[in-house]
Amino acid sequence: MRFVWSELLWLLLFVPALVAAYLWVLRRKKKTAIRYASLMLVRDAIGPGQAWRRHAPPAMFLLAMIAAIIAVARPSAVVVLPADYLTLVLAMDVSRSMLATDVEPNRIHAAQVAAKSFIEEIPKNVRLGIVSFAGTASVVQTITDNKEDMVAAIDRFQLQRATATGSGLIVSLSLLFPNDGIDLESAIYGNDFSRWGGGAASIDRPKKSAKKAETKLIKPVPPGTYTGGAIVLMSDGRRTTGPDPLEAAKMAADRGVRVYTVGFGTKDGAQITMEGGWSWYARLDEETLKQVAKITNAEYFHAGTAAELKKVYQELSSKFALERRETEVSSLFSALAALLILAAAGLSLLWFHRQA
Repeated sequence: MRFVWSELLWLLLFVPALVAAYLWVLRRKKKTAIRYASLMLVRDAIGPGQAWRRHAPPAMFLLAMIAAIIAVARPSAVVVLPADYLTLVLAMDVSRSMLATDVEPNRIHAAQVAAKSFIEEIPKNVRLGIVSFAGTASVVQTITDNKEDMVAAIDRFQLQRATATGSGLIVSLSLLFPNDGIDLESAIYGNDFSRWGGGAASIDRPKKSAKKAETKLIKPVPPGTYTGGAIVLMSDGRRTTGPDPLEAAKMAADRGVRVYTVGFGTKDGAQITMEGGWSWYARLDEETLKQVAKITNAEYFHAGTAAELKKVYQELSSKFALERRETEVSSLFSALAALLILAAAGLSLLWFHRQA
């Protein structure tokens, strides 16, 4: 908890003085009390529970004073509140390994069904952009709040060769921060863009890593502090081309963006066989996905079945409905002080007024 006017907390030093004054008054009353011939008469007069009742209202008043002092110091705390308008980017792996049938009927179909369910459950205050990545990365749906457009984008996925996880992450960042001047040539087409006919301006272009693809200087912020949105990245395999996803994660961390990663598929991997007999073994790279989430102060989730993937998306949608935010809570302490004073006054009247 942080205090805007922390110097006012010195007023709490008066609390021990109030306690000492109360104890002094009790001793004064004890000295002037009437002496009874028998202690049994005193016990009968006081009645069971009367001893602690006499101290309850003063104790409540003391707690009210403490709460009031804390309130005037203007405390603020990180609390969970309904999220403001958020922008999410869903980055999904569409490499050919998504044809694996270790998840029925296959990975890509299960992923599309779960993604559509996620879209239906995200709150109304959340906008969504969708990026697909395989050998390259592309925006299949610009940021929108139209859920029909989001679902249609999921249906447009086309599987491709290779897996460029870092490219998918950088394109997602460019969607969140369109004015940051992120060099998408290097992210989408890789380091050999100049040899692929990128135009005269790209001839003999030096090779770039994911970090060098960032052309606009930014002032780094603590990871996870960006509250305007986040990235959800789902992959089922290892990166085979494109920028290093850990360097791309550092770009996201410098902007405070959380990247929630989802590893999809069985941990043992699966054999993929294409037409013509060409086959390979697809294995999930959990370690990299965990590191991406850790670097950006987010979380990693594993889903080995379609049902588990749906649960992961349900949990993620609940996270974006609420957010942790530093908020001034002076009103809570003020209300607590008022309630304690009312309770102290009410109990005093209830317990002692009839004996007056």
